Amino acid sequence: MQGHSSGGALVAAALILGASILGGAYLLVMSIDRGSTKLEDLNESLKVAAAAPAAAARPSAPKRPDPQQVYEIEVGNAPVRGSESAKVTIVEWADFQCPFCVRVNPTLEQIGKEYGDKVRFVFKHLPLSMHKKARAAHQSAEAAHRQGKFWEMHDRIFADPKNLSPETYLRYAGEIGLDIDQYNSDLASSSVRKVVDDDLALARELGVSGTPSFFVNGRFLSGAQPYGSFARVIDEELAKN
Repeated sequence: MQGHSSGGALVAAALILGASILGGAYLLVMSIDRGSTKLEDLNESLKVAAAAPAAAARPSAPKRPDPQQVYEIEVGNAPVRGSESAKVTIVEWADFQCPFCVRVNPTLEQIGKEYGDKVRFVFKHLPLSMHKKARAAHQSAEAAHRQGKFWEMHDRIFADPKNLSPETYLRYAGEIGLDIDQYNSDLASSSVRKVVDDDLALARELGVSGTPSFFVNGRFLSGAQPYGSFARVIDEELAKN
């Protein structure tokens, strides 16, 4: 679910390769011009030409969260489902248009049923740029959050992922009992957009670029993992307390 720009990296590597070869040739010519054609000088010129393109051909990998590290995730005013006294907090970065986020929801529901008050869920917005309908869905859910109805809107949007439109969200707003005037006002506000932007910025800071992404008590899990993968980490965290 992640975008990439490998074409640009290859073009840059090719340009650096060409420049490096020319640089090495220049050094070789200069050595000859100085009357210095010793083997050491020739070897040094060839090393310069070979070393730089080798490094340039290996563009650095994008930053990703380290599964071995424990991250401090600020919950802030994010939507929370579950007991405040829960010993395990699962923070999810999700995209309402992402099919893998839809796929993992039954697993999250199973976790809620199996662990009860031991686990709580926190939602963070990550509408991916490739999903053109996602942003409006996230802002609608955040507007519902202003009236304490985030999860009701969340569940309706995910229940019908092929029907994503502002008109649909407005209908959901009426169905879950929102004040429509307030909903429309919040939906158009810069503060709602800022919440989504802030979640996106935090995701970038952590190296999260795909959905769904989870932090279980700060421990990173990527993708629509099966129930057993979550249970293993949850049980390990519960055993600490």
